[in-house]
Amino acid sequence: MAVRIKSKWHHTKRKGNLRGGREKTFEDRANVLAHNVWKIAFATYQRLEEEEFKFDTGPQITASLTEIVAFLIQVVDRTVFGQISEEDRKTLVEVLGKRLAATIDDNLTELLGPGDYRQPFIDTLNRRFQGYAQCTYDDKGPGYSFLRLFGDSLAQAMAAADNKWVVEHVMEIEAPPALKLLYKTVAEVLGIKAPQSA
Repeated sequence: MAVRIKSKWHHTKRKGNLRGGREKTFEDRANVLAHNVWKIAFATYQRLEEEEFKFDTGPQITASLTEIVAFLIQVVDRTVFGQISEEDRKTLVEVLGKRLAATIDDNLTELLGPGDYRQPFIDTLNRRFQGYAQCTYDDKGPGYSFLRLFGDSLAQAMAAADNKWVVEHVMEIEAPPALKLLYKTVAEVLGIKAPQSA
């Protein structure tokens, strides 16, 4: 998956970013992570399109991107668990949710026209978080049940009648490179230990 991630700040003398200037806050880092989560999610969606999985309607595209983002946010949350304070973890998930809701709203408005994309996105995130909370995740990353929920949720979002192999494809082909890139990003941006590979 060829996605260029941002994990370092410019050291130029741009306004507000002077060399030796202000320390980057945890919220700054969470915003950088949100930007990269979106890039990884969109690249995953594009790869599914390239593999000729069908996205027939705007709502299918919206639902599919939402499922990919929900999966990635939940992986971030589970990866940082126990490595950062609960306050920072709460801030991280809130910033990711809000920033990605705004990003998905902006992108889908541009792609599909005006609509209410933000609230359905947040509602889906909340439902998925409850589901993923029941799934296995250890120091190697998401377990089978975690990946299966992702595959099933994405297949449902795609209305996968014509995409009968989407669950297996997502679990075996799409998730590993997305997770590898996400772990690298989380480790670099937050300075924590993340699984090395998916």
